[in-house]
Amino acid sequence: MRSRAPASCANLLRFTAMYACHECEQVINQASEVCPYCGADLTAPIGGAAAAPAKKPKLVKIVFLWGVVLASLWAIAWFALPWRMAGSKPAAELRARDALASIQESLAAYQSSEGGYPASLEPLGDRARVAAQSAQSARYTLQYTAGSPGASGHIGNYALVARAGNFGYLNFYVDQTGVTRATSEDRAATAQDAPLNSAP
Repeated sequence: MRSRAPASCANLLRFTAMYACHECEQVINQASEVCPYCGADLTAPIGGAAAAPAKKPKLVKIVFLWGVVLASLWAIAWFALPWRMAGSKPAAELRARDALASIQESLAAYQSSEGGYPASLEPLGDRARVAAQSAQSARYTLQYTAGSPGASGHIGNYALVARAGNFGYLNFYVDQTGVTRATSEDRAATAQDAPLNSAP
């Protein structure tokens, strides 16, 4: 019985000399400075290793806050972008009026050569297309409406409207008389609206 006691004590000492790696939790020799399984530094205090996971929630919180900030900026940009693309209000309105003037010149040239106005803007070619694209870049939509043909078969009148895509911008109306009319109401301008001053 006495001869076995030292052996069991030795086993107990050997067991107490083994412990688990604080990184991979594999049982290793306490005398090891580096874990043979995961390569963790076992000389660092366990408290420092235990404090490392506490940083994860902080990192998650930072990432979440950045996500909220970026989402907010994206939402602001989404609503502000059309206004920025159109430029300032005076610049956008001037671009729409220039587009109307360009198409009016083409319509006048067409009328003098054909004896009447076209049923659509297609016969005016690239000049009308470029003017419409310029108005569209300022968030204006152009709409051409030809009048009914007369007894001669020619169209003697038309209406050309520039409808603003931005709230508060002027909407324009022109016809064969050459008078430009405008309204700041949220609707298309008509022949009943007041004539626009010549100053832009």
